[in-house]
Amino acid sequence: MASQVSALRLFDLIQSHRVTAVIHVAVKLGIAELLRDGPRPLGELAKATGADEPALGRLLTALSTIGVCERSGKDVYALTEIGAGLDGAAEHSFKAWAILEAEMLVKRWSGLLETVMTGKTAAELQGFSSSFELMGRSPEDVEKFNAAMTELTRLVTPAILRAYDFSGISHLMDVGGGSGELLGAVAQQNPKMRGTVFDLPRCAEAAGKHLRQIGVSDRVEFVAGDFFKSIPAVADAIVLKSIIHDWNDAHSISILRNCSAALPNNGKLLLVERLMPERPAATDEDKAHAMSDLNMMRGPGGAERTERQYRELLEQSGFGLAKVYPAGRFNVIEGRLAR
Repeated sequence: MASQVSALRLFDLIQSHRVTAVIHVAVKLGIAELLRDGPRPLGELAKATGADEPALGRLLTALSTIGVCERSGKDVYALTEIGAGLDGAAEHSFKAWAILEAEMLVKRWSGLLETVMTGKTAAELQGFSSSFELMGRSPEDVEKFNAAMTELTRLVTPAILRAYDFSGISHLMDVGGGSGELLGAVAQQNPKMRGTVFDLPRCAEAAGKHLRQIGVSDRVEFVAGDFFKSIPAVADAIVLKSIIHDWNDAHSISILRNCSAALPNNGKLLLVERLMPERPAATDEDKAHAMSDLNMMRGPGGAERTERQYRELLEQSGFGLAKVYPAGRFNVIEGRLAR
């Protein structure tokens, strides 16, 4: 029989959605930006946000209990190091992700039971072929999604650059590269490298702007296309970050075979993905992987896979798994052509 301590732990887990809601309100009110330059009294914060002062005070109390802010005096609040990440201007901001989670993913997860019972994604249950088709009908949702993905890529890129040596690559193509966040950083670190960001036409404007801002647009270009149809044969290495986990095995093999067709005989394939352990444990990292796996199941229909499963996917697509390079919560999985 469960002890009282265990029962209370379960009680806290059940109420986890409330934390997301509290963070979302803080983001929408711009609390992190208002506290960016130092502590401010509740009255000033209420005036700046237009919120009811007593109600805002209760919200700030809740935020202080989860480590987002702290009370530095009577009704005076300061931002913590964790809370600084809710500032849209922060180097490692997760403001856009908080909006994505609260305004899009929470709604998607509310139907998880139906997906578990049927094996179908939220989009399939609504008659759409994929979550990307469904999302594409709302430019606002596409903007939220792209902003959140950029934040996550920006956070994990330093670990990727430390984990893998890109210096031997002359032309790198980022398939599904969005705004060019990852490839741009790789190109900055490797000044002789040329690059291509390959993604849907709707990503062209953001990618062009970003590549110009960071000073690599003379070497890195954006090419529009559909990785399910074909991939241009211009690079000696291809990287895909958080792409294969979006898709089931059949779709993943289709993408990877197109990568194989686009690469020269000595070409490299680099997959940046989470790796599910064969036997997940009750750790924060394994929980993050498992929750991401369910998000893929409910969303685009993909999965977080084990190293063995990635090896099998690669072998079915003309590649051999050469090596896995740990990069924080992600990994760089290097594949080499088997031909």
